Amino acid sequence: MEYPHQPVLVREVLEDLITAPDGVYVDGTVGSGGHSEAIGRRILGRGQLLCLDRDSEAIRISRQRLGFLGEKVRFIRASYADVDQVLRDLGWGKAHGILLDLGMSSFQLEQSGRGFSFYRDEPLDMRMDPEAGLTAEHLIHHLSEKELEEILRKYGEETRARAIARRITRERKTKPILSSLQLARLIESVVPRFRRSGAKHPATRTFQALRIAVNKELEHLSSFLDKCPSVLCGSGRLVILSYHSLEDRKVKQTMMHWEKGCECPPTFPQCGCGKEPLFRRLHKKGIKPDPKEIEENPRARSAVLRAAERITTHDTSHQGLRD
Repeated sequence: MEYPHQPVLVREVLEDLITAPDGVYVDGTVGSGGHSEAIGRRILGRGQLLCLDRDSEAIRISRQRLGFLGEKVRFIRASYADVDQVLRDLGWGKAHGILLDLGMSSFQLEQSGRGFSFYRDEPLDMRMDPEAGLTAEHLIHHLSEKELEEILRKYGEETRARAIARRITRERKTKPILSSLQLARLIESVVPRFRRSGAKHPATRTFQALRIAVNKELEHLSSFLDKCPSVLCGSGRLVILSYHSLEDRKVKQTMMHWEKGCECPPTFPQCGCGKEPLFRRLHKKGIKPDPKEIEENPRARSAVLRAAERITTHDTSHQGLRD
């Protein structure tokens, strides 16, 4: 089978993630299984791999792709935010490594039919789990102009949020907004061509904001990060690939917070509860794809990899931070 998604920064992910080939590893966003296949081949016959995803179609595709791992791999339809409960239910204990790839898969953009892409004429769904939650169409038609504006500003960092929200609410009074292409063209009408920046489609930030709101993506990420110190074993690794500033900022701030030795949320940096660092970051700065990878896979251009290692109680050294 020709799998639709080309995974990003595979070599770097494997280098940072896998320290014990006979350990327990989690791909919290398995998608079509690109990263999981690479992890599986590295730990083949020794370690165990848990693959999570909210999308049942992703589970189906990755199950087919990773059949070579046999009993060493398990597939669970669940959010990565529930990884602690899933590991308990399986009786696997703590993980030696957890990977989150927070980007959209090529399958979701091109083949899911759920309106993630502004280049396709599809129903405005945008749910990762097509059986749960409210759709983007529901938000478009039921939120007030002010609420829409707030979502576009908060989750899309859209500078024209007010004008786009006003245009959407005006349009829906005369006819329903039902498809991704219809919404994209509506947004294009708000942004004059001479004010469009580079190759970025003017609907990019609006679609991002709606998708984040529909799937509660930042809430899931926050929940996961709160649990992560108790889910990873000593010297266990966390690797996260982010694709926009909201996610990357949250990941970066949390990892820096952990280095200070605090288990409270990063919103309380002065609590003073920590005595020892919880994690050490593996890189001073986020790792980005090189020009060759971006040329071969343009969707990799906005990826940022950050990684951290859980520190055991007897090891508080900060040595080993890499450029």
